[in-house]
Amino acid sequence: MKKFWISILLMAGAPAFATGGCPELLKFSAGKLRSKETVNFCEAYRGKVILAVNTASQCGYTPQFKGLEAVYQKYRERGFVVLGFPSDDFRQEYDDAAKTAEVCYINYGVTFPMFARTVVTGDNANAFFRQLAAATGQAPEWNFYKYLVDADGRVREVFPSRLAPESAELQHKIEALLTSGGPRPAH
Repeated sequence: MKKFWISILLMAGAPAFATGGCPELLKFSAGKLRSKETVNFCEAYRGKVILAVNTASQCGYTPQFKGLEAVYQKYRERGFVVLGFPSDDFRQEYDDAAKTAEVCYINYGVTFPMFARTVVTGDNANAFFRQLAAATGQAPEWNFYKYLVDADGRVREVFPSRLAPESAELQHKIEALLTSGGPRPAH
């Protein structure tokens, strides 16, 4: 009987997490910034609404870390997470992870997950950002591009660098995803 219901769910287009699977986007692992720890995205973020952002420590948009942290704090208890990906694709990130960490953690008080410096554009982009770009038709054009992913692992929106994290537009979209079924169970 269980196989019957699983088959019905699969045919009905049930989200991957409902059948114990992992959304394709989250089949990715990355090392944390200034840490030996590697994060399995499926284990850590399955069922959460995600705002993925490519960041840089020496950019005019770097103060957005403050807004990203505020949005993370506002919604995290409801199943929301901000994921920061430092990148030097636009030549505004330190080579030294300690300097990047200082900007994020000390200067801006970031507590959301930050990952080791990575490539987010072009043929060498990490697999996570390649999928974000494929889903939206839009690779980051600059630092602090924002991708909003629903709790089922589907990319729903992409926002340009200039859109502030605390903007009403972005918060409205986050709120809509969080209330359209609420946080999903991780398992």
